[in-house]
Amino acid sequence: MTKAQLSIKGMACAVCAGKVEKAVLSVKGVASASVNLASSKVVFEYNERKTNVNAVISAIKKVGFDANEDSFKSNYASRKNDAKKMLYKFIFSLAFTIPLFYISMGHMVGMPLPDFISPDKNPLAFAVVQMLLAVGSMITGYKFYTNGFKNLVTLSPNMDSLVAVGTLASFLYGAYFVCDLIVNPLRINNVHNLYFESVGVIITLILMGKYLESRSKLKTNNAILKLVDMAPKKATVLRNGKEVELLVEQIIMGDIVLVSPGEKISVDGVVLEGASTVDESMLTGESIPKEKKVGDKVFAGCINKNGYLKISATEVSGATLLSQITRMVEDASGSKPGIARIADVISGYFVPAVISIALISSVIWFLVSKDLSFSINIFISVMVVACPCALGLATPTAVVVSVGRAATMGILVKDSSALEILHSVDTVVFDKTGTLTYGKPTVTDVVTFNSFLESEMLSYVLSAEKVSEHPLSEAVVTYGNEKNITPYDVESFVALPGRGVKATVNGKDVFVGNESLFKENDIDVLDENLIIDFAREGKTPLLVGIDGRCVGVIAVMDCIKDEAKEVVKKLHQLGKQVAVLTGDNKLVAEAVAKEIGADEVTSEVLPDEKADKIKLMQKNGKKVAMIGDGINDSVALSLADVGISVGNATEIAMDTADVVIMKNNLHDIVTAINLSKATIKNIKQNLFFAFIYNSLLIPLAAGVFYAPFNILLNPMIAAGAMALSSVSVVTNALRLRKIKL
Repeated sequence: MTKAQLSIKGMACAVCAGKVEKAVLSVKGVASASVNLASSKVVFEYNERKTNVNAVISAIKKVGFDANEDSFKSNYASRKNDAKKMLYKFIFSLAFTIPLFYISMGHMVGMPLPDFISPDKNPLAFAVVQMLLAVGSMITGYKFYTNGFKNLVTLSPNMDSLVAVGTLASFLYGAYFVCDLIVNPLRINNVHNLYFESVGVIITLILMGKYLESRSKLKTNNAILKLVDMAPKKATVLRNGKEVELLVEQIIMGDIVLVSPGEKISVDGVVLEGASTVDESMLTGESIPKEKKVGDKVFAGCINKNGYLKISATEVSGATLLSQITRMVEDASGSKPGIARIADVISGYFVPAVISIALISSVIWFLVSKDLSFSINIFISVMVVACPCALGLATPTAVVVSVGRAATMGILVKDSSALEILHSVDTVVFDKTGTLTYGKPTVTDVVTFNSFLESEMLSYVLSAEKVSEHPLSEAVVTYGNEKNITPYDVESFVALPGRGVKATVNGKDVFVGNESLFKENDIDVLDENLIIDFAREGKTPLLVGIDGRCVGVIAVMDCIKDEAKEVVKKLHQLGKQVAVLTGDNKLVAEAVAKEIGADEVTSEVLPDEKADKIKLMQKNGKKVAMIGDGINDSVALSLADVGISVGNATEIAMDTADVVIMKNNLHDIVTAINLSKATIKNIKQNLFFAFIYNSLLIPLAAGVFYAPFNILLNPMIAAGAMALSSVSVVTNALRLRKIKL
């Protein structure tokens, strides 16, 4: 049985959902179906030998509904379109705000205005033009009002509510003076009491933040798109004794798939015939290919290196491990909180408090004065003065400055939420290969027996290995070349998958490989304890035999980066736990973890198991940063509270990560944590500056000093408070450029 999911368009009620479910179940071969009205999706199981997804889609269309496969590519197109719409909204609002800001503020610093909109020569036109431009910004940001007031009605105000209430109050305050100017043309001083520019600036800045957020999410989706494209599109299948080329979607479980050398495997399956080495680095992260023989499992997307394989398909199309990884990355992405949530939390308290003060003060003044106009003026004054114009600057300014500072240090911050979370993580999880290590096998030890000279042994080994394409062979050849070893002529060569190589060099039989190769050829291993010691240290021992006797051992290892141990020490000093999470074998993983001083190590895990480990840590209350470099790390990178990739990472890992360490230096992880700490502190300071000046004037606006001292809020003081808060926010944010990390 195969499970599939479709998106349904046109369902409006439970009766519709029942029709769709009945239509799906009517298709011969469908075993079960479940319709979710809320998500407009149907999940069903079917026998792929009796029917297919297209037949189910046809059945749904016959009962009057549209259906399409819930593919990532179609969803990605929709997300891309949403990001584009947000960009257009920001541009449109900016187009209204720039002239609005110039008209309202330009004349104050001596910038020229045409006579027909001059505040002195034509005050009404000056006010009306500003009001119309403000209306343009409000229409562009209409969702702030629909969402903001809806949340206000449901008693769950957020930042949208604050934007909606504040900008609407500012607009109504300005509109009141425009109307008053129409009725009383001599009251020209009213043109200096307008707050239309506040409306445009706030909406434009918040829209900019929304666009940056949607663009950030789209970048994560780019990683998923690349994962989708990694899967082969076609495969050669043996059907009825004939080789046929099929689309991967047409392959069914039990089909025999033929895979030539250098070809990508198209399905998950079991080897029926043949032997080969398979590059599984996309799943395990390990650079050394795995030996595959009859009965071994292979996975879609992995590369068959040098043998011919016949595979029995056990998982096909959307059920393969690669497809599962793609879905897991998609599910994990876009679920992290953004820095704007801080403003939402503050808004949840600030908005109800301000509205309450405005209502109470206006009601009290109406009861005292019986003057409706005066009480309305008090209400609007409180709402206007409380509106923090600098709120729109508080977070984006700090983020932009921090991201720029990070970039100058070789740290690419792709998701601003990482700056909020990174300083507070308590567990840092490292992938091993390519992250803690250089990702390339290197010769670390050469030991000779039977009085054999090292240079002589290396001449024979170099001769045999230079013909091989195995990564361990490349390490030996590189080492030999560095030592200026001269190779002999090779008379014959045979690669023995899973064991090593056999060659005739300079008239001698040369064997380089593991203990299985030596046992097959009756060659005694002279120092088995040495082999065991190398294995415990995380090294791969290559035994060397010449003419039937063991003459030496070459140890190869993916070496640990020079700075890894010191970085782990610094993370411990910051109070972070350090874990190693790798697909490599247990002995190697434990050796690396011990060397760097890690607190925990988990080895021999596939991508989904890496993700499960991250989930378990989070379930146990830990906040996790994951550092990785491979496709196999992509799910864990997406799922972690903060995903960090290093500079030599695969494109998919870099796209999935929130932060990229471009210089490939692990010290930058500590720097990024310290920058995160400085950024979040700066944002909190900015939010304080955004609210404090205006909040201090709320009693004045509410008329507290009117009865005893006959003092009401001077609009110029309110404007000064708004300007001062904005200047404070920008100045404070700019400190991040030079702050010591």
